[in-house]
Amino acid sequence: MENPRSNSSLKAIIAVLAVLLIGSLIYIFKATSDAEVVQTELKSTVSEKDSVMKDLQELKATYDAAIAENTSMSDELIQERDKVVNLISDLKKSKGDVASLAKYKKQFFALQSNMKVLMAENEGLKKENAVVSSQRDSTVVVLGEAKKYNEVLVGQNEELSKAVEKGARLTILNMKTSAYKMRNSGKQIETDKASRADVLKISFTIAENQIARSGDKTYYVQVIDSKSNVLGNKKTEYFGDSSLVYSFITNVKYENKTVQVSEDLPGKDFAKGTYFVNVFDKNELIAKTSFTLR
Repeated sequence: MENPRSNSSLKAIIAVLAVLLIGSLIYIFKATSDAEVVQTELKSTVSEKDSVMKDLQELKATYDAAIAENTSMSDELIQERDKVVNLISDLKKSKGDVASLAKYKKQFFALQSNMKVLMAENEGLKKENAVVSSQRDSTVVVLGEAKKYNEVLVGQNEELSKAVEKGARLTILNMKTSAYKMRNSGKQIETDKASRADVLKISFTIAENQIARSGDKTYYVQVIDSKSNVLGNKKTEYFGDSSLVYSFITNVKYENKTVQVSEDLPGKDFAKGTYFVNVFDKNELIAKTSFTLR
């Protein structure tokens, strides 16, 4: 009777051990499967964190490039860029669990949406600035050309004024000086001897000039003998900082036609040698000649 009982006990023990073995195998399989799932989820989470980090870095680079263009929106762009920088810093410190990654991805999409709006506004502003700059450059070119044209006109007007002024000056022609001996009868006899001369006759012609101003003209005549003495009245006239010692004044009524001028300068004891005769319009020398008495 003992053998059957022993066999039954042995079978029971074997059955229990089999059940325990099967249970252990099932537990080990399930634990292994759970570990693989956790490891897979962990790898996925790390990969997702890297992806979000990369997206944020690209977003920051986009803002950096836009800020470098230095538009009027730079302050707004800097503020948004700083938000991205702060989010990058927070993401680096995070544990990288699914919940926190979902939060960061949500914030990234919000920042990305703001970036698209700001970039569109910035591009529009750049185009407007380009148009304004082009218009300004065109205006500068036009103004520069107008300035050059005005400078040319001013130069031409100055040259024309100078030409008119020069053309309006009266020209002295045929200036001549001779010495004469005055007879008792009043007749004058030309001589070249200093001892015989008692009057010098200075004559010249004022040429016709239709663009000159008509009216009374005053000329200062200066006669200098061979000893550098001014003959005649020896009066002094001042013209600003300059002065002129002259022999006599001749007044002429000029009406834009040729005028003959002749004046006598009486004298005595004329010196031998070369005489110089100058005609001045105020302090400007306009004609000169010379003659010699022996």
